[in-house]
Amino acid sequence: MQRPWHQSAPQLVDVAMGRRPADLVIRGGQWVNVHSGEIIPGTDIAVAEGRFAYVGPDASHAIGPQTQVVEANGRYLVPGLCDAHMHVESGMVTVTEFARAVIPHGTTSMFIDPHEIANVLGLPGVRLMHDEAAGLPINVYVQVPSCVPSAPGLEHPGAELTPDDVREALTWPNIIGLGEVMSFPGVIANDPKMTAEIAATMSAGLTVGGHYASPDLGRPFHAYAAGGPADDHEGTTADDAVARVRQGMRAMLRLGSAWHDVAAQVKAITERGLDSRSFILCTDDSHSGTLVHEGHMNRVVRHAIAQGLKPVTAIQMATLNTAQHFGLERELGSIAPGRRADLIVTSDLVDLPVEMVFARGRLMAKGGVLTADLPEHPYPETARNTVHLGRTLSAADFDISAEAAEVTARVIGVVENQAPTRALERRLPVRDGTVQMDPAGDVCQIALVERHRGTGAVVNGFVSGFGYDRPCAVASTVAHDSHHMIVVGTDKADMAQAANRLQEVGGGIVVIAGGEELALVELPIAGLMSDERAEIVAAKADRLVQAMRDCGCTLNNAYMQHSLLALVVIPELRISDMGLIDVTRFERVEVILPDPQPAA
Repeated sequence: MQRPWHQSAPQLVDVAMGRRPADLVIRGGQWVNVHSGEIIPGTDIAVAEGRFAYVGPDASHAIGPQTQVVEANGRYLVPGLCDAHMHVESGMVTVTEFARAVIPHGTTSMFIDPHEIANVLGLPGVRLMHDEAAGLPINVYVQVPSCVPSAPGLEHPGAELTPDDVREALTWPNIIGLGEVMSFPGVIANDPKMTAEIAATMSAGLTVGGHYASPDLGRPFHAYAAGGPADDHEGTTADDAVARVRQGMRAMLRLGSAWHDVAAQVKAITERGLDSRSFILCTDDSHSGTLVHEGHMNRVVRHAIAQGLKPVTAIQMATLNTAQHFGLERELGSIAPGRRADLIVTSDLVDLPVEMVFARGRLMAKGGVLTADLPEHPYPETARNTVHLGRTLSAADFDISAEAAEVTARVIGVVENQAPTRALERRLPVRDGTVQMDPAGDVCQIALVERHRGTGAVVNGFVSGFGYDRPCAVASTVAHDSHHMIVVGTDKADMAQAANRLQEVGGGIVVIAGGEELALVELPIAGLMSDERAEIVAAKADRLVQAMRDCGCTLNNAYMQHSLLALVVIPELRISDMGLIDVTRFERVEVILPDPQPAA
């Protein structure tokens, strides 16, 4: 456990003065100073007690017989990267395995909101992830989930968190604030639950995370900002980013596996000249395939630079800005005396190859390979066996009945690379009293299968945008945020087989085509996470993506789109265990619209 700065300060002073040798000295680097915005050549760094003790032109006075000396050879010295908003569960691995995957990419600090596991296991699930995070050799702070369920009255999760639960969790040592407040209607209406949770967090001096998913930037947006959320990651346009920053919020620009919101919003800086200090980079949701093959926050920084940001500015938005936002500027986010000795050694600030990673002064990764030992963290049996359908499903469970020869149906429209959906309407034929899909028109079925209480309930609807062109089905117990089971398919027998298969393995994602299992990712921990290594899960996820492509799907990271179709706090149309939900009005609507009455 690293000691606080005030306890280590005398030793740091001695190292800086040359009265005591450093534990580590890195010589001859180019210091990326995120405080001043400079790149300072010929810089040495001395580290003691896991903190920076000296950053200057010559640290030879701090080198003793036992000091580890690393030659930077003119390479850049960059603060360890911070992910300001993310959900570990989206990586389909545990906190430890997530850290194992991202450390080689230069991520040394994460701010996680475990509201996925909270929807399945409640406060005990949050505590499991909190305690695991606290034991890691990098900085993993936890935000208390604020909206479990995300939309009361429109869904039933496996568990709920009350204001009393939030108040209790705010006393835990590794809590940094309140997780994204998704119930923006609740904030706007002064809902007692939301008001109590925000007040408790602000009273504790911690940060309230935001989630304003409405395009309405009028009075409701102003009311939301007045309610207390300090940031927001749901913007998709430059106007969204500008609006948030003008109201004193931090605009979090995300590049996850499927959410590509940086390019549009960063124009608020590059074209409209806003101060970059109010902007932060994050990932939100990254699955294991992205982490293993493409990177993590280094990927986001590279992308931001490619959109026209200066490298130092992009790095500030992934380091110092994040630390300042969470009140941790004196601990994280920069290479400066007293801060935790988290840094990256890289030879190129644009492509950002991560050649060495240090966390708290310890070498963690070199050449893209983890060098530190992170012991496995087992989860108890109470976190397993959480998929309870109550029965075996059949193809008939996915029938949608109608009496007319043809009907107009509401259809969820998937929007590639964005979280919002569109509310579509399509004319569909009816055969033998059952509404038919329209594969030629890219309309297939979606079902929400209740999986927490074993009720056997199935809610059916239609979805467009996946492009499936053969008999198939994809089922997942990752179904944000209540995490029932989402099944999407063009063949009802395959849909039933997929749902039953996930009940059999205790959760995960499966692709069935013509009765054949093409891919399976087992997620036995709360139906959300694997207990295997990230690279193993990534290989299974690769097979999953390929199987979806083999079924005709061309969407980028279609699985992530699939998993959010039950998120009833993001417009326009979603599905829950209570039915089809119009998220522009926050009310349940019928799948089949009434036919207009002929004029008299």
